[in-house]
Amino acid sequence: MILNNFFRRTLTGAYIVIFILGGFWLHPVSFFLAGLVILAGTQYEYYTMIRNTGVRPQLLPGMITGVAAYVLSTLIAAGFVPGNYFLILIPMMLVIMVVELYRKQDKPFDSLAHTFFSVLYTGIPLSLFPFSAYSRNGLETLLPHNLESFSPGIIIGFFLLIWANDTGAYLVGASIGRHRLFERISPKKSWEGFFGGIVLAVVAGWFLSGWLGVVDRFHWVMIALIVSIAGTYGDLIESMLKRSIGVKDSGTIMPGHGGFLDRFDSAIISFPLVYLFISLFG
Repeated sequence: MILNNFFRRTLTGAYIVIFILGGFWLHPVSFFLAGLVILAGTQYEYYTMIRNTGVRPQLLPGMITGVAAYVLSTLIAAGFVPGNYFLILIPMMLVIMVVELYRKQDKPFDSLAHTFFSVLYTGIPLSLFPFSAYSRNGLETLLPHNLESFSPGIIIGFFLLIWANDTGAYLVGASIGRHRLFERISPKKSWEGFFGGIVLAVVAGWFLSGWLGVVDRFHWVMIALIVSIAGTYGDLIESMLKRSIGVKDSGTIMPGHGGFLDRFDSAIISFPLVYLFISLFG
């Protein structure tokens, strides 16, 4: 049984790696689709979990708003439309509030809060992905394209650093982890694992920087630190969400790994800070 679970987790993990690296690295169109799948998956799981508590957020309008934010970000980042097109989101959010008047929910503002929080929690952070790739030079896509400058280097490096941090945290935590990091939320996380994850992520950032490009080695090391620290908080925040609802996993679409939120909780919190760092200092 344990061996079967190990093989299942390994096989699913391989599919996840292929999906992430292949999707974001292959071509600008696949880059767009990979981000869209992650955004839709995380939003859907959030709404599904909240509905299990008895609160009824507006699943479809909320997901349409999140997807619209991602599509607009792609069009703006690519230079196809001006930045003020983001204002389209304003009437979409107003419509959600008006619709709630007609839904006759016992706690309408609980519904609105969760409807909007999903857009803030997953929709907006993941909608920053396109801005990290367009108008940048570095790692080239696997397939040629007609864009003047486009590099998936930041996103590819970002996920590689997340995986390096997770690997370091697991190996060190499982070996010598004794002091609990945040026992109330995640009993298995340890301070030893936390620092082990940082060390491996920083080492990975140092060696990957020359291959990934986009920013220099120092900036990649700083990105590794941001990913390690903010990513840990992302994991803890999602654990807090699951504990408050009383579920073990956010979904079952990835056997042995849970759902989209379980796999991308670190990215949701850490990527906005990575993008902010790159925008200010990259």
